[in-house]
Amino acid sequence: MESPGLDTSTAGGGFTCCATVPTPKEYFEVLIEEPVTTCLSPSVYDIICKVGFEVKELCAINSVVSQSGEVYWKTVTECLRYAESDQDLDYWGSVRLLGPVCEAVHLHFLSLTKGQFETRYAPSLQWTGFSELFPEIFDSLKSLQSPAISLSLMKLTSCLERALGDVFLLIGKECPFLLRDLLASEELAQVFGQSVVDVLKVFIGSPRGLNLRNILWHGFASPREVPPKYCSMMMLLTVGLGQLLKSFLQQTTFTLTHRSLITLRNLEELIVFPDVPYEVLSVLEEIMKKSSFILKVMLPYWEAVLVRFRSHRFADCAILLLTQLETGLRKVFATVNKCPKRLLTAESTAFYTTFDDMLAKHLNDGEINQLPLFLGEPAMDFLWDFLNHQEGPRIRDHLSHGEINLPEFPKEVTNQLLGFSVVLLLRFVDEELSAVYKEKASIKSLISLAEGYSSHCHPISQLKKQVLSCEEKIRIWPLLPLPEENTWEAGRLEGDAEASACNSLITQILEELYRHAPEHCVCGNSQYSAPEKWHRLLGELCRMRVPTLFCPRNVVEVLVVLRSICSQCQRVSGQVIASAELRHRQWLERRLRSRQRQNYVRMASSIRLLSPVLYLMLLLIALELANIHVVLGKDTSEYQHYLRFLKSILQYTENLVVYTSQDKNKWNEAVSLTHTALLKIWTFSESKQMLIHLAKNPQVK
Repeated sequence: MESPGLDTSTAGGGFTCCATVPTPKEYFEVLIEEPVTTCLSPSVYDIICKVGFEVKELCAINSVVSQSGEVYWKTVTECLRYAESDQDLDYWGSVRLLGPVCEAVHLHFLSLTKGQFETRYAPSLQWTGFSELFPEIFDSLKSLQSPAISLSLMKLTSCLERALGDVFLLIGKECPFLLRDLLASEELAQVFGQSVVDVLKVFIGSPRGLNLRNILWHGFASPREVPPKYCSMMMLLTVGLGQLLKSFLQQTTFTLTHRSLITLRNLEELIVFPDVPYEVLSVLEEIMKKSSFILKVMLPYWEAVLVRFRSHRFADCAILLLTQLETGLRKVFATVNKCPKRLLTAESTAFYTTFDDMLAKHLNDGEINQLPLFLGEPAMDFLWDFLNHQEGPRIRDHLSHGEINLPEFPKEVTNQLLGFSVVLLLRFVDEELSAVYKEKASIKSLISLAEGYSSHCHPISQLKKQVLSCEEKIRIWPLLPLPEENTWEAGRLEGDAEASACNSLITQILEELYRHAPEHCVCGNSQYSAPEKWHRLLGELCRMRVPTLFCPRNVVEVLVVLRSICSQCQRVSGQVIASAELRHRQWLERRLRSRQRQNYVRMASSIRLLSPVLYLMLLLIALELANIHVVLGKDTSEYQHYLRFLKSILQYTENLVVYTSQDKNKWNEAVSLTHTALLKIWTFSESKQMLIHLAKNPQVK
């Protein structure tokens, strides 16, 4: 799979940045069309909004649940219908018969007080690990507010999926990532029984059924399209699952353990937009009624966004924003790619159009996806960072799979989604009106921040962080406590000639690398001969913009090796720092034996050699990274030769990690190893096959 990145080179057949940017008027007009009344395709609309209401017979609630709250599963499972030929579920027939049951359950919940609900059902909801969620869902049902009920169903299905995964792990080893695969597992059938799992499939496990989870989390269902009775039924099913699980645990020696929830970390660099002030919320309140980005049937969700944000319900706000960003972007995607049917839910024979499709480089038929061109690189980078990059927060994935503690969801993340949404909605407002809003200082600031956004989570960005972090560690080396130099003679490095040869090679290689550094990074080679000057050089190189969207496979493979090399350099640096501090403490306390003292002195001497070597490695990585897309110009043989060279450098750094560890302390061997590696680098550099040599338009002096 290709890594996202905007490949601006024609050599890779990639995405070109020089497409004409639509004017505000064109943004507004591109979505002017017939009003969309539903995003559900006809058959999906029918099964959700009609089929469950066809049977008019009433169902007695005491046949579904007892006065004490015990769920009678037999009543529920008897509603299931199967195709006679292959015993596959008849989803429509099952939904038709389950309709009256759901209605009875819904009316039952509406008849209860909150205290009655908690007394009767709360104990059987403890198994989910999200027991505090259900009183909120009960309140939403009683409020009769459609957006709140849809939001409750989204949160309920995500927490249920997480809890079912915990149950799976009672027996299974690796929990399936997708809910449909989880519900198809033998493990859940063993705990709950196949017929019970089949009931769940009807509600949330198949595109041929109600598929409540997916039509809501992917933004297809408008607030009034999901009958509230299905939310009530899902809550009662969760109660019943808890009762079945309790019985299973009593019959076995198993203990249910909940997996730890995910804490969103390292968000600092992703925080671009500031706290959303009142002025921005007021603008959003106005433009969401006028922006053609928003489907009118979805407007209640946007109104709920503001209510939840002002109530400091930041997870709720983020969930609603993510689903509606997907809806709006799907509308733009279907328009600019001239495929209006992609706006609707897919039938069971096809896939939904989701973020993954919309943010991809190509359409299913191989044609170029026009949405990235239309949105522009900064917006695409933002969406990839927050949604898709493996080293990003992957907000929607984690929320929809129940992996985040909702009360602790960070406000800062919601601020980012909200700020981005305001800027995006403004693109689809009438030009004159948009100009008025853009005069506001807070809006002008948001637009400036959005237009200047660049990826923080792409492997290219991550490698830049690694380089700078490693350089920061190496900068500490001159400050490390070392023995007095007059004690060095007894333990000088064996093979001083080899160390001298290394220093000579370092000088030669650095001179060659400097020649390919951009002019604005260096002002004469001699200026950077001292390590203390390298901080600026590497910083300048890492600030150079490198396209990230839709990186081809060859670029990704090179990035993987470069990142591995940098990781090993970081390990070496960390080990040297730790060893130097430990040995110095032992030296002062006179706890080193004779051989250990000599080894310590050899380490102190070798640091003078390894420091410039690691700087050289970082400079090589930074320069190759700046020209990484040039690798697409290599033919297969040249590319494989280049990759082998990088892997030989990786092997050197891996061996260096071993030799510099406190267990080994092989400092003489480290010098020999370094000499061999430097020779390889010099020889390869002489062949002019590095990317810096092949760059067509190098920014050199």
